Amino acid sequence: MNKIELPEEENQEQEKYLVPGLERGLRLLCEFSRQDKSLSAPELARRLSVPRSTVFRLLTTLERMGFVERNEGGRDYRLGMAVLRLGFEYLASLELTEIGRPLLDRLRDQISYPCNLVVRDGRSIVYVAKSVTPTAFVSSVNVGTRLPAHATVLGRVLLEDLSLAELRELYPEEHLESFSSNTPKTVVELFDMVQQDKARGYVLQEGFFETGISTIAAPVRDHSGKVVAAMGATIPLPHIDASQLDGIVRSVRDTAGELSGLLDHAPEKSGSKVVNMWRE
Repeated sequence: MNKIELPEEENQEQEKYLVPGLERGLRLLCEFSRQDKSLSAPELARRLSVPRSTVFRLLTTLERMGFVERNEGGRDYRLGMAVLRLGFEYLASLELTEIGRPLLDRLRDQISYPCNLVVRDGRSIVYVAKSVTPTAFVSSVNVGTRLPAHATVLGRVLLEDLSLAELRELYPEEHLESFSSNTPKTVVELFDMVQQDKARGYVLQEGFFETGISTIAAPVRDHSGKVVAAMGATIPLPHIDASQLDGIVRSVRDTAGELSGLLDHAPEKSGSKVVNMWRE
């Protein structure tokens, strides 16, 4: 029996309704990043493979709407305030963010360490809420910061629901990009690591993404049991005092579980033991 390629037919059907100008405008906005804060019209034309006149019309429209603005001198462009407003409106619209922020603040007060709530967007994690402590430790991570999912403790939590086949689809490359000596080198290594995390019910590790920083993270699930977010505590120490370890892990897991309950998740009973990952 011949295989019917339904996904391709569906894609062809969807393409009939695409608006090329809107697609180009959104692609243009996506070219700006932390590394490329300012870009010229010729550079954008080269990256998008479209005529300069087209890019000029796109920039003029986006500038009028406040999504881009010109730098001093008027040659280069940067993202405008409308993008920032749009981003914060999106974050504020997330139910788990609104529900989770008070729990995040309470967790911070309990353990006296900064706490974060993140979601996954493709291959990246996105920080949607954070609660900081009045200490000398200053984190470079802010709401809206994106980091690689496969190379972070919080990202590992957010990959728990994916099968090996789904991970391969997300990471088709033979070798994963490395950010530290702890970064898994292949999809299979990542899958094995994530499955161990899932069985444990939380992740505790030092220096996985950034040297000298310990992270404790636990999954937040919705009514279907799907992982929709990861809650974590950032500890600016290479090691946590053994006498405090059990309490901190328990607080992070309990708070993540409480947020899951507010999202109508019915948790299974678990009595997993606290394991110090960096000493395994």
